[in-house]
Amino acid sequence: MSKVITIANQKGGVGKTTTAINLSAALAALDYKVLLIDADPQGNSTSGLGFDINNIKVTLYECLLDTVKAKDIVLNTELDNLHLLPSNIDLVGAEIELLNTPNREKRLKMVIESFGNQYDFVIVDCSPSLGLLTLNSLTAADSIIIPVQCEYFALEGLGKLLNTIKIVQKNLNPNLKIEGFLLTMYDSRLNLSNQVVEEVRKHFQHLVFDTIIQRNVKLSEAPSHGKSIIDYDITSRGATNYMNLAREILQKNNMTKIPEKEKIIQ
Repeated sequence: MSKVITIANQKGGVGKTTTAINLSAALAALDYKVLLIDADPQGNSTSGLGFDINNIKVTLYECLLDTVKAKDIVLNTELDNLHLLPSNIDLVGAEIELLNTPNREKRLKMVIESFGNQYDFVIVDCSPSLGLLTLNSLTAADSIIIPVQCEYFALEGLGKLLNTIKIVQKNLNPNLKIEGFLLTMYDSRLNLSNQVVEEVRKHFQHLVFDTIIQRNVKLSEAPSHGKSIIDYDITSRGATNYMNLAREILQKNNMTKIPEKEKIIQ
């Protein structure tokens, strides 16, 4: 079965979409088949991969309402192994229209299950809220990545998110795990960045990824060109960071494609 990873934090501007796009691209570059689901009505993952959200007529919204089959609207990207289930502003309506729907928290899970074993990874980009769409994303996920920016108030609001995760684990998805806290927007020249890294590692210890996403101009430029950092500039620091994150996740889940016998040093 696919490993489903949701990227969530109710705070905006922490690097959720940047991580969703570039982690997906990095895993695809490592020869894994990846489906990126844009579960944010802003549609930034969709536009960030080069699609005009105003010209996309059928999206995740229709899939959640069960009016179209998800397989029929998946989009190909510049990377052969990376596909996209797009979104646009229509998705806002799902929060209201699903209110009286049976198993409303499991609609996204049903969409993902419809793909069977087609993908190695399904990455879900969430909106900056703890509404029904994010609840669907957590219910559907095997694990969650929580981006934490290396700036003031970095830990603000995390308690509420962690409480939501506990509620989901208790009532909807007992198998949900924290894949890791991902430190983003790190600038080694700033004392504040280093203090945040120290504080987050102190609070969450082994749950924090070793990989840190550094501030990088190329990483900021890539979405305006409709490309992942892997397509835009594979030699950039941002590309290196996300390739390292992908490898760390693979190692953490024992999913590397290196045969066990080759891991043994003779």
